[in-house]
Amino acid sequence: MATVSSHTPSAGSVTFGEALRVWIKVAILSFGGPAGQIAVMHRILVEEKRWVSEERFLHALNYCMLLPGPEAQQLATYIGWLLHRTPGGLVAGGLFILPGIVAILALSILYATYRDTIFITALFFGLKAAVLAVVFEAVVRIGRRALRNSTMMALAALAFAAIFLFAVPFPVIILSAAVIGLIGGRLRPDVFHPVAHGGAAESRIADDAAVAHEAPTWGRSLRVLTIGLTLWVVPILFLTAALGGSHVLVSEALFFSKAAVVTFGGAYAVLAYIAQQAVEIYGWLRPGEMLDGLGMAETTPGPLIMVVQFVGFMGAYRNPAPFTPLQAGILGSLVTVWVTFVPCFLWIFLGAPYIERLRGNRALGSALSAITAAVVGVILNLAVWFALHVAFGTVDEVHVLGMRLLIPDVATASYESIAIAAAAFVLMFRLGWGMLGTLAVCMTAGAAYVLATR
Repeated sequence: MATVSSHTPSAGSVTFGEALRVWIKVAILSFGGPAGQIAVMHRILVEEKRWVSEERFLHALNYCMLLPGPEAQQLATYIGWLLHRTPGGLVAGGLFILPGIVAILALSILYATYRDTIFITALFFGLKAAVLAVVFEAVVRIGRRALRNSTMMALAALAFAAIFLFAVPFPVIILSAAVIGLIGGRLRPDVFHPVAHGGAAESRIADDAAVAHEAPTWGRSLRVLTIGLTLWVVPILFLTAALGGSHVLVSEALFFSKAAVVTFGGAYAVLAYIAQQAVEIYGWLRPGEMLDGLGMAETTPGPLIMVVQFVGFMGAYRNPAPFTPLQAGILGSLVTVWVTFVPCFLWIFLGAPYIERLRGNRALGSALSAITAAVVGVILNLAVWFALHVAFGTVDEVHVLGMRLLIPDVATASYESIAIAAAAFVLMFRLGWGMLGTLAVCMTAGAAYVLATR
């Protein structure tokens, strides 16, 4: 084990107060989706503070990418746990989502209350068209890193075909990819070797001695599991007893609890599953509204998965009894956030001690490589689905020879939305603009068009 150099502070010298200030900084800077958020944490925690080594940071990231839910928030929780045990993990993970909770709740209230006004229509017209470029950029960014050979490209193509054409359940795709990765890693380790995430920093504070505070034992695991499941399940049971099993708050609690378990592969992959279920199955939102919610999440701090808070708000707002619409919306928002993120903390506190024992495990890395490749195909499905609903007002679903085909109605095409989306692509892909600048320009252009034509 490498020793800490004389000019580098020891693990004990990272006070809770110092870490708290850093986690507040990370929360404030947590724009740009999971890639941007992970980059911010890497720069601050690995390169500037040197609180964790490059190898340990990437090992934690690999584990978080294997989990259901937002990997950036879980990574913050993991590193907070490394530094200051469970309190550190709670603070790091909680602060990471707190600014987003406040911002999305405020925007959801504004959207629901004034969405029929010209101001809200103008605000979101260009935004949701520009979001398309952001999603496609995620496909390209992750694809460049993950699809490094023909086998990985084939996995991505199969995943896209499975979910887009045949509606194969998302968990089946991810679990199948993991199995392929485990087997492929044994047969062809050169093809399935883990993806590197770049960067390097030698000094570290969170070393093996520093994280020996919570050894993986059956007793500890049972305590963590009991507390986590209690916090997760008891509120759902209370809602069911108070409101009945058919109430929208109970439906949202159950649906987003399921999503917290089965949605692997990061924020964009989660959105593919949630968008189709919330729009097509439950009818809580219309397709265009899901894009509005994604626009909110893209332009506010916190993980992109915060869009589920908007979904929970709107679903309850439209089915409020026995509450007022605003009361129901706020409750739906908070219930959704609770059942989405309590499992995230549970996965980290339960699994992190074991994962620390598995650093360098090649089988785990091979499974991650295959899952990451499959996720590229899943995100492409999300991008195409969004694109069709932005460009065309009506998209029909037909089934031919067991395949599900989405047929847009050309007569309902929105050429203005197509033009703004094309401009966003030019700004991001040709001119190299960042996400926030692109969204701001397109939102302004869309607002100007709506205000000029109404």
